[in-house]
Amino acid sequence: MRVLITDSVSEKGVDLLLEAGIEVDQKVGISEDEIVAIINRYDALIVRSQTKVTRRVIEAAGSLKVIGRAGVGVDNIDVQAATEKGIIVVNAPEGNTIAATEQTMALMLALSRHIPQAHASLVAGKWDRKTYKGVELKGKVLGILGLGKIGSGVAKRALAFEMKVLAYDPYVSPEKAQSMGVEMADLDTIFKEADFITVHLPLNKDTKYIIGAEEIAKMKPSVRIINVARGGVICEEALYEALKEGKIAGAAIDVWENEPCTDSPLQQLNNVVVTPHLGASTKEAQINVAIDVANEIITYAKGGKIKNAVNAPSLKPEAEEVLAPYMVLCQQLGSLISQTTSGNALSVDITYNGDIANYDVTFLTKHVLLGLLRATLNSSVNEINAAFVAETRGLKVSETKSLDGDDYRNLVTVTVKTTAGELSVSGTVFSGDPRIVKYDGHTIDAVPEGHLLIIPHIDKPGIVGPVAMAIGENKINIAGMQVGRKSIGGDAVAVLRVDGRVPAAIVEKIAKVDGVKDVKYVHL
Repeated sequence: MRVLITDSVSEKGVDLLLEAGIEVDQKVGISEDEIVAIINRYDALIVRSQTKVTRRVIEAAGSLKVIGRAGVGVDNIDVQAATEKGIIVVNAPEGNTIAATEQTMALMLALSRHIPQAHASLVAGKWDRKTYKGVELKGKVLGILGLGKIGSGVAKRALAFEMKVLAYDPYVSPEKAQSMGVEMADLDTIFKEADFITVHLPLNKDTKYIIGAEEIAKMKPSVRIINVARGGVICEEALYEALKEGKIAGAAIDVWENEPCTDSPLQQLNNVVVTPHLGASTKEAQINVAIDVANEIITYAKGGKIKNAVNAPSLKPEAEEVLAPYMVLCQQLGSLISQTTSGNALSVDITYNGDIANYDVTFLTKHVLLGLLRATLNSSVNEINAAFVAETRGLKVSETKSLDGDDYRNLVTVTVKTTAGELSVSGTVFSGDPRIVKYDGHTIDAVPEGHLLIIPHIDKPGIVGPVAMAIGENKINIAGMQVGRKSIGGDAVAVLRVDGRVPAAIVEKIAKVDGVKDVKYVHL
């Protein structure tokens, strides 16, 4: 196997490749044209952030099998182009875990004791002890949004400082949290009770501005906010206004919505500590990510199963004809349940009925988990590492197979238990198209795509009309509607497919219709 390295990476990673008998060429800083001219000679490519692995580079790569990013993000790699060509893209999501964890603690301490401001004052010739009186971490409540590797690491260290730790993460069970000494809480509780809040969430449609003006208004005036995750999870404008007006005590920001950022108004405030995205900037982290990517490539070269692929390999030919049509269905089932349940997920049971039970359905189970987890986590969760991510969050996953199709040739049923209850959804494939055929015990026939409203209600007249009117008054077209009921006058569910996003205000209006028990807006 031959590997091309075009960015500067730790020699320890390079040494591992050489020791494994892999040929390595280091051509740091070469241009896209130069890469295109030689890439056909290589089986693997390793980059950091400088090299742009474009579609043009990928299309020129006749022999390339793996692209390794010595770091977390893959924004500089055209992952779609790589996937289309069957090239696996791997990254190193855990190599900088300690670095980001320690950066969070460093900023929390610097913020609580005014260290940067006091330093600047002293070197300017002032001996000012009164202005920079700080607060202690001991006895304070720390709210952690996102209890993954970094969030868990922060929790561990905060407990050593004798802080009380509250955490929000829909995919960490209370038992898992309890074993860590952490108490799970909803967002409102954290916003109201925390003295410090630190964010460790990916940036996606669900986490964009998860802290904005409305959320800040719920916080204590003494709260201090830290962000070493992603710019955009906190609304910088709202944060600036709150800090300027003294509604909150302080903030420490390492990541910015638009980077590089040297002109944010936040950088001019004296109650803010700022750094230029240094979360992963340690010598150890750079060594770790190089080693992690090297090990992934070595594993691939030996025919092993890689852990940190960000795209999916193809199905084996013998299983593709049967299982491929169910891949999308399984991911949609997981995503649908993720968007319609509340509470912390405890377990997932997937039952496969019919012909598909004759095959190894692990591939499909990973797609269920992918849909379930990706609604909250980021795109680094995939069918290769979804089971691993679920395990780290204490989520129990089980598979059941039966040749009995339960009136269908094939049927996939996903049941998720959470701290708030249990939900079961079943689906199948008709003529190549996925269908939802059961929702919470109700028989339906709904297409799991686009914008959906799922409305559990009492089976009685006078519900469909007001619901349709509320949607129509906002110029949202209803593309289809399915209603399932268990008995006349009993529980029922309506699934409406609409042509656009349904605003929260309309969801709330529908929820007030007499007989409606709940309303969930879902986007698949």
